[in-house]
Amino acid sequence: MSISEKPLAAEGAAAGERSCWPILQQPRGLIVYMGLLLFATLFLFGAAAALTTVTLVDIVTFLALTVCAGICVEAIRRLGVPAGLARDLLGAWWFPIVLLLPPVYSIIVPVPVFLLLQLRARRALAHRRVFNATAIGLSGFLASVVWHSVAADGLWDALGGAPDAHDSLTTGAGVLIAVLCCAGFTVLNTILVALAARISMGPGASLRPMWDREACTVDAVELCVGVTVAILAQLSLFLLAIAVPPVLLLQRSLLFQQLQMAARTDPKTGLLNAPTWEQEASVEIARARSGRGTAAVLIIDIDHFKRVNDNYGHLFGDQVLLGVATTIAQQLRQSDLLGRFGGEEFVVLLPGSDTSEAWHAAERLRAQVGCMEISVDDVPVSITVSIGAAVIGEHGNDLVELLTAADLALYRAKETGRNRVCLPAGRPGAPGTIPGPREGNLSGRGGPSGEVE
Repeated sequence: MSISEKPLAAEGAAAGERSCWPILQQPRGLIVYMGLLLFATLFLFGAAAALTTVTLVDIVTFLALTVCAGICVEAIRRLGVPAGLARDLLGAWWFPIVLLLPPVYSIIVPVPVFLLLQLRARRALAHRRVFNATAIGLSGFLASVVWHSVAADGLWDALGGAPDAHDSLTTGAGVLIAVLCCAGFTVLNTILVALAARISMGPGASLRPMWDREACTVDAVELCVGVTVAILAQLSLFLLAIAVPPVLLLQRSLLFQQLQMAARTDPKTGLLNAPTWEQEASVEIARARSGRGTAAVLIIDIDHFKRVNDNYGHLFGDQVLLGVATTIAQQLRQSDLLGRFGGEEFVVLLPGSDTSEAWHAAERLRAQVGCMEISVDDVPVSITVSIGAAVIGEHGNDLVELLTAADLALYRAKETGRNRVCLPAGRPGAPGTIPGPREGNLSGRGGPSGEVE
C-alpha cells in the first residue's frame, strides 16, 4: 500500500499558495513523522550495511527480483495508475527479497522501483514518493530481521543476514514462519501509511478503505503470491520467468478494478461523483415511483467555503471537504446514497423518507457538521452547512425536478441566513409547519424555529 500520491498536475490549483518545497506546506506533525521515519531507516541501513557480507549470488538475486518489479511497473504505466491509496501487487517482489536476502536489501529495493514509478508511471510529489519508499523499506527490513533471527545466533547476527535462512523455505514450518513475517510486513506498512494519512487529514478522516474486507483480501492474495515467488526463486532464479506472467495478470485485474472505482468516485472525498450519483439516484427514484414509495433529495452546501479557501488555503479546504463528507456519511443509513455534486456541494438521496423524516435527517446532518472539530495552527475553525430538501410527490416526480426544487430551497436557506434547512416554497401539498428544530443548535442552546414559507 502507498499513501495518496496525487499527480503533480492535480496540485496545480494550489500552486499560488505553495512554496518551492511542497513538503513545507504539509502539517507540522506530518513533517516530523516523515523525518523520524527517514532518519530511523537511514540509521538502520548504515548499521546493517556494516554487518552485511556482499556476495555475487545475493547481487544476482536482488537484480533479478528488481527487474521483475520493473516489468510490473512498466505494465502499470501502460494500464494507468489510480490516484489516492493504491494497491499495486508489488509486494510479490518485496516479500522474496525479505526472505531470500540480508535485511539491508529490503531497504534498498524500494529506491529503484519508486524512481521508476516516478519516471515512467506518474510523476507525484517527491516527499510522498520518499515516504512510501521509506515505509516499505523500514517494514521490509524489520520483517527480514525477524525472519533471519530464526536461523541466526542472535539479533545482532540477524542484522547482517543468516546465510542459510532461505533454506527453511523448503519446509512446512519455514513456510509458516515466512507467511507470518510477511504478514507482519503488510500490517506494519499499513499502520505507517494509516498514521501518515491520519496526521495529514486530521482525526475526522475515515481510514476504512485501508482495513475493509476487500483490502484484506488483496493483502492476503499479495502475501500468498509473494511467498510463492520466494519459494520458486529459492529453487531456481530461472523459475521467475514463469512467475512474472501470472503476477502481471493479477496486477492488471487489480488495477483495472481500482480504475473503475476511481471513475465512479470523487478523488478528494471518496464519495460518488456527480454522474454516478445521478445515475444511481435515478434508478432509486424510478423504483420508488413504481412501488408508490417515497424518497427525498438533500443538497448540502458548505457555508462561505470560498472564504475558508481564501483565509486558510486550498489544502485546508480539502481537509474541510473530507471532514464534512466523512461526518455526513457517518450519519446516514446504509441504503442512503451520498455523493459530491461539485465544488462545496453534496447530494443525498434518502429512500423511503417522507417530508418529516427528510427534515429530521437534514437537521441531524446540519447539527453534526456544526460540531466538527477542525483547526488551523491549533485555532478552531467553525464550519456550517445550508441544506435544501425536496420530497418525491411533494416537490417533484423525477430526479431533475427534485434537484431543481432542492436547489431553490438551498438558495432560500442561504438567503435567509445560512446554517439552516429549507423546503421549496409554494408547492401544493407541502405542510405548513415541519416538526422539530429548524435552525440553530439541536442541543437547545438557542436558535429560532420557523415555518415553511
